[in-house]
Amino acid sequence: MNSDQSDFEGSCHCGTVRFRVRLSDGLNTARRCSCSYCRMRGAVAVTAVHEDFHLIAGEEALTLYEFNTHTAKHYFCSKCGVYTHHKRRSNPAQLGVNAACLAGVSPFDFREVPVNDGVNHPSDRAGEAGSGILGVLTFVPGDEGAR
Repeated sequence: MNSDQSDFEGSCHCGTVRFRVRLSDGLNTARRCSCSYCRMRGAVAVTAVHEDFHLIAGEEALTLYEFNTHTAKHYFCSKCGVYTHHKRRSNPAQLGVNAACLAGVSPFDFREVPVNDGVNHPSDRAGEAGSGILGVLTFVPGDEGAR
């Protein structure tokens, strides 16, 4: 995995939703989030701006999920159910793209992934500053079957 690679093609599991994306800082922006939705979804997301995300096919198959403030817009394939991308609540000018949907990338390729504090979102605490990073999730190869 080349963490500096920026240009990718991607798709959902069944291939109905297909896209091209240029990531803002390659795979270096990989993050997880601790909010109630992301915690259950468990995806590693990487960053792009709206202008650099282009649907090739399957726009009609995308389904939108919103909750709480309805600022974040979570998109997934209505056929296979895979989350492909979302408009970020923390920065609505950015998209989070499911790293597992990118050709040649697996979430297990990332050694460490910072975890954003989505439970105590910065937008909910006017005037408070902070990194918003809870910690780092570390993947140790060979542990996948430990449970």
